[in-house]
Amino acid sequence: MKKAIAGLAAGLAIALAQQAAPQPPAGVDPLKAAQTAAPPQATPVRKAAAKAAAKPAAPAVVSSYKDLKYPPMPPVPGLRTEALTLENGLKLYLVEDRGSGMINGLAVIHTGNLFDPRGRVGVASLTGQVIRTGGTRSKTTEQLNLQLENMAATLDSSIGESLGSVSFSGLADYTDPLLDLFKSVLTEPEFRQDKVDEAQLQLRNGIVRANLDTNSVVRREFSNAVYGQTTPYGWPLEFAGVDQITRADLKAFYERYYFPKNTIVAIWGDFDATQVKGKIEKVFGDWKAEQAPSPEFPKVTAAAPGTYLLKKNEMQTQFMLGSLGGEARDRDDAPLQVMAEVLGGGASSRLGERLRKDGGGTVAAAWAANLDHPGLFEISCSVPAFQTVKAVRAARAEAASMRQAEVTEDELQAAKQRLLNHLLYSYDTKAKAVLQLTRHEYFGYPKDFAQQEQKALEAVTRADVLRVAKERMDPDKWTLVVAGNPISFDEPLEKLGAPVLPIEPATVAPKPAAALEEETRRKHGRELLARAQAAAGGVDKLAALKDYTWEAGFQFDAAAGGMQVTETDRWVAPNSFRQDSVMPSGRISAYVDGAGGWIATPQATGALEGTQLKQVQGDLFRSFFSLLLSDRTVGRAVISVDEATVEISDTSGQAVLLAMDPRTALPLSATYRTATATGDVSVEETYSDYRDVSGLKLPFHTSITTEGRKYAEVSVKQFQMNTGLQVKDLEKKP
Repeated sequence: MKKAIAGLAAGLAIALAQQAAPQPPAGVDPLKAAQTAAPPQATPVRKAAAKAAAKPAAPAVVSSYKDLKYPPMPPVPGLRTEALTLENGLKLYLVEDRGSGMINGLAVIHTGNLFDPRGRVGVASLTGQVIRTGGTRSKTTEQLNLQLENMAATLDSSIGESLGSVSFSGLADYTDPLLDLFKSVLTEPEFRQDKVDEAQLQLRNGIVRANLDTNSVVRREFSNAVYGQTTPYGWPLEFAGVDQITRADLKAFYERYYFPKNTIVAIWGDFDATQVKGKIEKVFGDWKAEQAPSPEFPKVTAAAPGTYLLKKNEMQTQFMLGSLGGEARDRDDAPLQVMAEVLGGGASSRLGERLRKDGGGTVAAAWAANLDHPGLFEISCSVPAFQTVKAVRAARAEAASMRQAEVTEDELQAAKQRLLNHLLYSYDTKAKAVLQLTRHEYFGYPKDFAQQEQKALEAVTRADVLRVAKERMDPDKWTLVVAGNPISFDEPLEKLGAPVLPIEPATVAPKPAAALEEETRRKHGRELLARAQAAAGGVDKLAALKDYTWEAGFQFDAAAGGMQVTETDRWVAPNSFRQDSVMPSGRISAYVDGAGGWIATPQATGALEGTQLKQVQGDLFRSFFSLLLSDRTVGRAVISVDEATVEISDTSGQAVLLAMDPRTALPLSATYRTATATGDVSVEETYSDYRDVSGLKLPFHTSITTEGRKYAEVSVKQFQMNTGLQVKDLEKKP
């Protein structure tokens, strides 16, 4: 299963890191422990514990830890919220946390990498990252970072498997500017090309690092094997797909899923809810983006079980085995969690004890139930290579034993206590509670789901655990993924009774930074040119052009002689080009077939060569249609220079910088150097007065400067195309 970017919890980790966090109990994920937004003494759970502890107790002699008495587990605290829906469809939750001195915000968007196009897995993850790192329309990344730094605030974005998020955290004193920045990042990301390139390189490097980490490879391949290749849950993140992703893909993904009706915003902190509500309505009131509702996420279909081997020259073997799990709303989710906890919840679990007796190793088991689709039931193990097959058999045997008899009362109570502690710890600050509430709202769960979950765990019996083990756990139908050196195994994996399929993760190294940058710029250049083609009428109409006749008047600047010239250009595909210029001194005609030609003046007619040949060849190269179709012309290269400019060049040495209008995407100007009798000069042509001609948009006015000085104004008098011109019409000398 593709997990390039962490989900919602990771998106909040940085935003909440500045706030005081209680130390997590043993076994709690430190990432989740960072998600705290209130001092320890302010939490409902600790208040209840402190109240119980404050009661005087008579001295007692304790002879065993079993004689220790604990206060009853407090209930999962509820959360008072103010909920409303803005006129644009955005759902809003406000939670007051008076005295904290902080304000925090979280937007969740109904999207995810489950919507990645097949073959380009990574689009969602890159989009989620560059929403923040690419800056906004009005602020570059550096300007955004500086403003946040000056406010001691954080702002982050990401897209995980089944949701996108944008979050912020800062001092309540900066509520107004923080809300403005939050809204700008959420609604006006710019996706600057250099930041897209950086994110793409980081994603490729992430694939390399993951392939070097045996544990990561095993987890990835196990997930992909269980979910299979028929749905996005099992599609791998690969170099080939990442390399095909463009800035246009990210912008299109954002525009499809980021709109008010697809978004939930939660704001919590030290404020008056009524006042903040008015501010948010004002800030987000002009967000009017509209799209069709997001589709449902794909349904999960389990693949057939199998045994897979990744050969690694290591002394330890790592393996995972298991099957498809369930959803959190499953009525049996609580007993299934307890079942997995008894089986492999740490060193004192059944599997932990079994491995310790058999010679050592580490093990963990979990029933992972997602909120919107089945998770995985998985047993992960690390053992010496010479105990590989023995350990797999032991895991299957211990699982099978849970289907034959009830667990002991001690096992049941210990497992329930650990799970309840973990549940309570997930709600012991308002930040965590808001996070959970928002996730439950996003996935359509009731507001009291946490309280329901606590009651369900407390009610689990030994009989429940036996029943779900029989109904939902079948070791004979498990998938097994092993990473290790088969030469060192105690027995061949085939002895486990199934064919062994090899795993060969991609080993393509990241491209050198310069090569990757070059490739990215070429992709971006083609993207800019494609936008210009579409704006001009479409690449098909442009490519259908077989001939044209263009007549224009030149008014030269006084510094350039001040004369008026009428020029007629005629072109026949692919490379026949003729210019006829009527000047005060007479008529000059020139013809070129791409390689050579002739020139006729009032004085003489001769071969077109030298500087004059280069000038006419340059005009042919830089003709409006020729430039727009450069990506279809053999021998031409198109590469981006910046966000709106491409460099177009060919093997003969011709080159031009073509800048696009950011508003219309049409060509705005062309800058190049051209040969003259006194040497090369810099020329810039600026296009304007676009008009429609048979479905194509063409510039009817051009301003020309040379070496930064005004040179001429060109106005088109008429334009005709596909009139049936023949090459012989152009070749005929005056």
